Amino acid sequence: MIRSQQKPSCMALIRHNMGYIFLFGVLFVFMQVGFRSGRRSHQTPENGPATGSEDTWIPAPNILPFVAEKKKSVIDDHPIPRLMEEAEATFRKKLGGQSTSLKAAVKEYRKRYRRAPPKGFDDWWKFCEKHNVKMVDEYDGLMSDLAPFMELPGEEVRRRVRQVGELPSIDLVQVRNGSATVINIKKEFKDTEVSARANGFKSMMGKFLKSLPDMDFPVNALAEGRVLVPWEHRVYPNMTKTDSSEGVESMLGGPFRADWGDDGTVWEAWRRTCVPDSSARRLYSSLRPSFTTQTKNHLKSKNAGPGDDFYFAKQTASSMDYCSEPYAHYQQGHFFSDWRSIHALYPVLSPARAPGFLDIRIPSHYYYGSTKRYTYGWDSINLELKQVDPMEVPWDDKIDKIFWRGATTGGGSHPPGFSPQYHRHRFLRLASDNSTATRDVTFADPPSSTTEFVTAEVPVGQLNENIMDAAFVKAVSANAYPGGLTALQRDHRFGDSVPLGTHWSYKYLIDLDGMSYSGRFLAFLASDSVPIKSTVYDEFFTDWIQPWVHYIPLSSSYKEIYNIYAYFSGAPPSALDALNSTLPREERISIEGDKRARRIARAGKRWKQTIGRTLDLEAYVYRLCLEWARMWADDRDSMNYLG
Repeated sequence: MIRSQQKPSCMALIRHNMGYIFLFGVLFVFMQVGFRSGRRSHQTPENGPATGSEDTWIPAPNILPFVAEKKKSVIDDHPIPRLMEEAEATFRKKLGGQSTSLKAAVKEYRKRYRRAPPKGFDDWWKFCEKHNVKMVDEYDGLMSDLAPFMELPGEEVRRRVRQVGELPSIDLVQVRNGSATVINIKKEFKDTEVSARANGFKSMMGKFLKSLPDMDFPVNALAEGRVLVPWEHRVYPNMTKTDSSEGVESMLGGPFRADWGDDGTVWEAWRRTCVPDSSARRLYSSLRPSFTTQTKNHLKSKNAGPGDDFYFAKQTASSMDYCSEPYAHYQQGHFFSDWRSIHALYPVLSPARAPGFLDIRIPSHYYYGSTKRYTYGWDSINLELKQVDPMEVPWDDKIDKIFWRGATTGGGSHPPGFSPQYHRHRFLRLASDNSTATRDVTFADPPSSTTEFVTAEVPVGQLNENIMDAAFVKAVSANAYPGGLTALQRDHRFGDSVPLGTHWSYKYLIDLDGMSYSGRFLAFLASDSVPIKSTVYDEFFTDWIQPWVHYIPLSSSYKEIYNIYAYFSGAPPSALDALNSTLPREERISIEGDKRARRIARAGKRWKQTIGRTLDLEAYVYRLCLEWARMWADDRDSMNYLG
């Protein structure tokens, strides 16, 4: 019998193929790890960072395999301390590098902008010295806002200012012989805030108004951004009219209509600001809402690890690239505004600027004035501003929850039916969810540890009950929500209105965009609570403030909010229940996390007291006025500072 012709036994076959079986097993494990890692790193608007935004996110560090019965993992470090330390180093370097003399400030200006400072720069410097202004060099945002208009001759700038002032919801602040007046030429809408922003801007010029030359400023009367210029018209000036002498209608191709009606949307106008070969320009965008039933947290995959929600934004979503990720626009209400944008290059001063818009940023009148709805420390009875708000609560006595109250604003209704995905509605649905869908919550175990963390799979209904106190207080345009007021109240928690001071009773304050920016942000910073901010807007102070130093940035998906809380405050009771732990409340607090949360609260308060004062707003407007005066002039060289 020839051995090669013998039929091998079963055991022989197993021994012969043992090496192949081992290799196959190793390969299978690596494929599974790679698949899960890849799945965690590919984020959508609903589950984390968007493609192309990797530099704005800190992923979870490598996590060792779980012990199945307790899901305990050991990590080298938590991402949040690293984010805080890097941000603090960045801010210290920026603050410490500010010019300390007029000569140094002039040198820095020339270095950054390749030209001389504007005329009056020395007087502006004296103003800054007198009032101890800290940020004297950080005006890159302002210069970027003005750059397109510096390409136009002074005569053309003046003409466009006058023309845009004739459009609805644009006020003109006119400076003549050292005094200022506000003019509303076209009174087309009844608005409770008509000219409020213009009057606020005028007030900010009070201390230096007499030194300014005659000029006009067009100020947006609305919260929404106004100016959207198609990409081709910005890159190739020969494709558009550069001479507006025939009037605004010749620039816009016909009469300007104040609202969209049925012939367009903000998104359709906005996506034309993108490069022609971008996804947004090539996209066919449906006018029908396709996700209005997505009102709850997602049911988690049983195989998902803590990395799914364990991402933390380095900054807010104001850098979101909607040109390459057009689907993300469905999640922001400002793309559905009712008010028609201006599609030619006209200068408009607005309190905030989203990506793609060409509005010129100015400080908000909410930040400058004193009102009971927007001002920390305002005593509306005695009409005086107090350094400490009467309703302020010491840190150790604050309620350990995440707090938000507001109206169902956030966007218009063009096209209708998309309001369920607006930014406020999405957060309220997340915070109102009382279902048994689960979230992975990762927290220190023991609470004093900085390297050992436990992950618990927690029913989101219990989780929200433990840590969330968020509610709408007013239904605005309820009929725009699919199903009307009944559906709106079914899908979101509603509560009573509260005074602004009620916020100070809570450790964490969510700050969300409304129709535009949030007017309460500086008040939140002034308190001893921690602002958690999600926004797609940049404001005048964007160059002056630092995420993870003065506030916690939150992604537009919001889903890391539970792990933010778990790091700073420790395990919520529902997370301990999920692990069958009976650890009492006082022993579950993360001592390190609590210290870091208090550090952010104090840093935010210090920023408001030293960099976000009304004096600092005035310094910003003063600098803007000097740049504007040079831009306004025919002979701009004559408006240079030569000292």
